[in-house]
Amino acid sequence: MVIDFNQIQEEEVEGFKGGKGILRTRNFVDSKVRIMRSTLTPGASSGNHLHGENCEVIYVLSGKMTFHYDGKTEECSAGQVHYCPKGHQHWFENLTDANVDYFAVVAEHH
Repeated sequence: MVIDFNQIQEEEVEGFKGGKGILRTRNFVDSKVRIMRSTLTPGASSGNHLHGENCEVIYVLSGKMTFHYDGKTEECSAGQVHYCPKGHQHWFENLTDANVDYFAVVAEHH
């Protein structure tokens, strides 16, 4: 199966999961997975959230994101991956002056 993000309508989300600023995203969703190609604008963030029933993998395509994972702060640059396992929590922010582009997969555990 090929997923073409160019064929998926981009959504603009303000305050993703209770965060601040703008997240632009294209999502493929079925009953088992959410696959996202997203851009986090400068100064934007997500809200803190628990991955109680799933895990998330975020691959940074360009830029640098700051992650707050289980109370620790980590920076993740282009070419690196942030992993939030099931049962853990995180939130992320863009503290730079440039957009951060990333690819993320939330695998559902049912």
